[in-house]
Amino acid sequence: MRRLLPLALLPVLLLAACAQPASPGATDRGGARTNYRPDEVVLRIEYVGGFVAAQTLATRLPVVTIYGDGRVITEGPVIAIYPGPALPNILERRIGAADMNRLVTMAVEAGVGADIDYGTPSVTDLPETKFTVSTTDGVLTSTVYALDIDEGLTAAQITARQKLRDLKDALTDLPGTLGADAAGEERPYEPVALAAVTSPFVGSEEGLDQPEAAWPGPALPGEPLGSLPDLRCLTVTGDDLAAVLEAAAGATTLTPWVWEGERWFVSFRPLLPDESTCADLNK
Repeated sequence: MRRLLPLALLPVLLLAACAQPASPGATDRGGARTNYRPDEVVLRIEYVGGFVAAQTLATRLPVVTIYGDGRVITEGPVIAIYPGPALPNILERRIGAADMNRLVTMAVEAGVGADIDYGTPSVTDLPETKFTVSTTDGVLTSTVYALDIDEGLTAAQITARQKLRDLKDALTDLPGTLGADAAGEERPYEPVALAAVTSPFVGSEEGLDQPEAAWPGPALPGEPLGSLPDLRCLTVTGDDLAAVLEAAAGATTLTPWVWEGERWFVSFRPLLPDESTCADLNK
C-alpha cells in the first residue's frame, strides 16, 4: 500500500527540486542591465590572433559592437581592389533599448559565458572568435578557436558551436533579426580619434607604386606598439584628425607617407567609442 506524504513536506520538496544545480550551458548567467553607460560595450564579437600580418593584428576591427546607448558599429563592405583604400569602411546604426535587451538574452541563451566544451579542430593558424556580453551577472565571455570548422568534433561540440554561429549571424544581420525599422538606418561612422599605425616604408611590388603623400598629422612614427615588431602608433585627434582623414580619403594601403624627408607606411584604425588611444589596440 502506498503511503501519502504529509502536506507539510510538499513545500520543502518543491524548494529542494528548485535548488538542483543547473546543467552545463543553462541560461542562469544573468540578463540585460538597466544602467549601461553610453560608451559601454554591451555585446561584441571579435577575432583574436591567427596567422596574419602584424598590421592586421593591430588594426583589426571587431565584427560587431553594440554599445549602451544602442549604437551598433560594424565594418562595411570593402571594395575588391588592391591596393585597397587607406581608410576602413565603418558603419553605424542605432537600436532601441528593448531590442538591445533582446539581443543580450539571445547571447546568454546561445551559451556565452557558460562552461561549455567547444572542442579544438585539427587546423592551424586560424583566429579565435571571442563573444562578449555584459549582464546583471557581470561581463561574460566565450572564446572559440576556428568557429566555422567542425571536423573531428563531437556532436555536442558541433551543436554548441552552431549556437554561437547562429548568434553571430543574428548580430551581423540586425534588419533580419529585429526587422528593418527596428535596426535603424546605417550611416558612416565618424570617429573622434584615430590610431595611425606606422612601419618603415619598403618598395612596393612592381607596378603597384603609389604617389607619395605629405603627412598632415602629428610627428611620425609615434610610440612603440606593445610587443608587435617594427610597429609604432600615434593617436590623432582634434584639428589633426580632420586633416588626416581628408588626406587618407585619397590614399591607399600602399601610399608612402612623407614626414621630414622619411617615408612610412601608415595603417589607419578609427578608434571606437570605448577606445581613446593607441594603447587600446594592444589590449
